[in-house]
Amino acid sequence: MSFGNAKIYFDGSHYIAIPKELQTSRKPKLKRQSKKQVMQNKNDKVNITTAIDVNELFEKLYKEKDNKKQQNLHELLLNELKPYIENEQIINDFIEKNLQRKQRNLIERKKRLYRKINLNRWSYFCTFTYDGNKHTEQSFREKLCNTLKHLSSRKGWKYVGVWERSPKNKRLHFHALVYAPTLIGNLEEKRDFSTKNHKMQTTYQNTHFLKKFGRNDFKPIDERELSEAVNYLTKYLQKSGEKIVYSKGISTYFCSDIMDDDIICTIGNENKKLLLFDDFNCWEQGVFIGKVSKDIIDKMPKTN
Repeated sequence: MSFGNAKIYFDGSHYIAIPKELQTSRKPKLKRQSKKQVMQNKNDKVNITTAIDVNELFEKLYKEKDNKKQQNLHELLLNELKPYIENEQIINDFIEKNLQRKQRNLIERKKRLYRKINLNRWSYFCTFTYDGNKHTEQSFREKLCNTLKHLSSRKGWKYVGVWERSPKNKRLHFHALVYAPTLIGNLEEKRDFSTKNHKMQTTYQNTHFLKKFGRNDFKPIDERELSEAVNYLTKYLQKSGEKIVYSKGISTYFCSDIMDDDIICTIGNENKKLLLFDDFNCWEQGVFIGKVSKDIIDKMPKTN
């Protein structure tokens, strides 16, 4: 027995396949209720005059207070939302349900991030900041995104990053893993004092980004340092609440037929995933492509 066109990802240690015949379809999205429907719902004890606004208020408050511990966050949200909900049990259930939703969403975002990063090649871990004489915060964000998009479409760059503010002065900067097959500008070595680590450090600044935006750091990265870089990104993802910025062409899975001899065992919920040997064979529509490697994966069809 074999499995055709399975979706495969690398979890950092092993290759995992999700056979097509075992993949579960996504749950259909529920149609959002109109204000009239919300008012007619007798089980909903949220103050009907603000039923739509309470969800928006929760999102706003959560973003403002998401650096608090979960228990403290619940208490803060409870105090802020009390005026809008009649019953304290209802408001507690509402907050708990939405905090759990936020946590599930964060776990899924981290999972997707790990799979995308482990599947692709990377050259540098970069940090981009801006010179106040060259940009405002808004122009820096817009023009850096535009520059990276052009490099992606014209030079084959790939990037995964997250926006973050420095703890002290709240200055905006951008952390990203970057694959740059062709560099623009030059990398210049610079020695300076790190106020964060309280010691001298060596950085590599790109002259093009230095001239256009301001200070930057292009740190060369290899496979051994990749997990550290991923942890760095997920730390900022959780701390800032910002969405992850992906360039086009960064897939989550590659696809291959899977033969019985390449399967170690079934794993996961209801045994719907396959743990593969580290040297399993890759096939496309019955044609042998080669033993799994970065070069072979580059040749395989991709999907999200």
